[in-house]
Amino acid sequence: MILQALKEYYDRKAADPESGIAPEGWEWKEIPFVVVLNAKGNLVQIEDTREGEGKKKRAKRFLVPQGVKKTSGIAANLLWDAADYVFGIMNTDGLDSEKVEKATIRAPEQKKAFIKRIKDELPETDRTKAILSFLSTIERTTLERISVWRDIYEDSPLLSFRFDDEQGLFCRSKEVLVALSEKSRKRQANGICLISGTTDRISELHTAIKGVNGAQTSGANIVSFNLEAFCSFGKKQGLNAPIGETAMFAYTTALNTLLSRDSTQRLQVGDASTIFWSARKTSFESDFAFFFKEPEKDDPDVGTRRIRNLFKSPKTGAYLDDDSEGKFYILGLSPNAARISVRFWEVGTIDEFAGRIRQYFEDLRIVKPSNEPEFYSLWRLLVNIAIQDKSDNIPPNLAGDFMHSILGGTPYPQTLLPSALRRIRSDCQATSGTDPLATRTSDPLLDY
Repeated sequence: MILQALKEYYDRKAADPESGIAPEGWEWKEIPFVVVLNAKGNLVQIEDTREGEGKKKRAKRFLVPQGVKKTSGIAANLLWDAADYVFGIMNTDGLDSEKVEKATIRAPEQKKAFIKRIKDELPETDRTKAILSFLSTIERTTLERISVWRDIYEDSPLLSFRFDDEQGLFCRSKEVLVALSEKSRKRQANGICLISGTTDRISELHTAIKGVNGAQTSGANIVSFNLEAFCSFGKKQGLNAPIGETAMFAYTTALNTLLSRDSTQRLQVGDASTIFWSARKTSFESDFAFFFKEPEKDDPDVGTRRIRNLFKSPKTGAYLDDDSEGKFYILGLSPNAARISVRFWEVGTIDEFAGRIRQYFEDLRIVKPSNEPEFYSLWRLLVNIAIQDKSDNIPPNLAGDFMHSILGGTPYPQTLLPSALRRIRSDCQATSGTDPLATRTSDPLLDY
């Protein structure tokens, strides 16, 4: 159900030319540096696409061929990759002699893999010959004369190519598009996809999911079979739960899009990275995060306005102009070693969720000083029961359980009260040195 809903979301976005979601076989990637060549393959310059200052620098995003899943082995992307793959040079500063020796052996092999990928997947044209000529002849002494080389050498950022008579990257040129389209067309089906029900080539390795707070920076998976104990009937990896290449691309792209740092359809609830979407484009989808997150500094009343719309919806029959019976999905994900665990999964109509969230705010109504916000954010409530007012001290399961209670319209988790009492005890001990609960029974739940 989760993967099907994510595929439907991808299909919805792909049908909208304004959405900008990556088409099948492609992905958006921040490429800090672009190698500019002339028609003969000579280096013209290396462009720095980054903007901003210091650690806030961000590279420009480009649409590039979908990357391979990186492991401890060597696997190259097509026409873009880390600098050590492109140049075959690895930063060895500060490494011991053993690691330097390994890097010296590995870096040239990475470059060979990068060149081989181009030769294997692209036709032999003047432009591909020019790139291959550059890769074969470029020398480190030439690179060291470029002003941005030190940044490239130290961090091994992503690079790609363009020619000086074109504006876009070469990987988006017509000849590359035709070659990759032809390769996709020749893909042989070998099974029935569990998501779409159609015949397709079954994906053995699924694209990594990035953006889950606390998970590996290289990404993790929801669907994976990386140990023999997880496999059945002699099948390997993804063949145990057959999902076609098309559906795999759709659900992973949808997840990575929703989890991206620029996404407005995600919020952090404790250790759960929470994403949400509707079956069709709705105002509820756009406003959902404002019901729970801390008010913005630039416009602290923006969340309050959204919540007031919730209280108007019973009078109007819908949330703003939305279809009250439209489907809405909420998915909470948390890290679990190399995998991602589903903390909660809620499916309902916009009307159902609007009603439950409205009831949540109604239950919290109290008389407040004039300088207090009209509605408290979920984060504000949780951090106030955390010791020292630190979000890091929010009990890891409590946030997800609390969110699950709000969305499901069920009683608050039993762990909420003991957490609040621990916070009270901590504050009293810090200010007076006494424990207000010391004379009571060992179980505070029996005293309140």
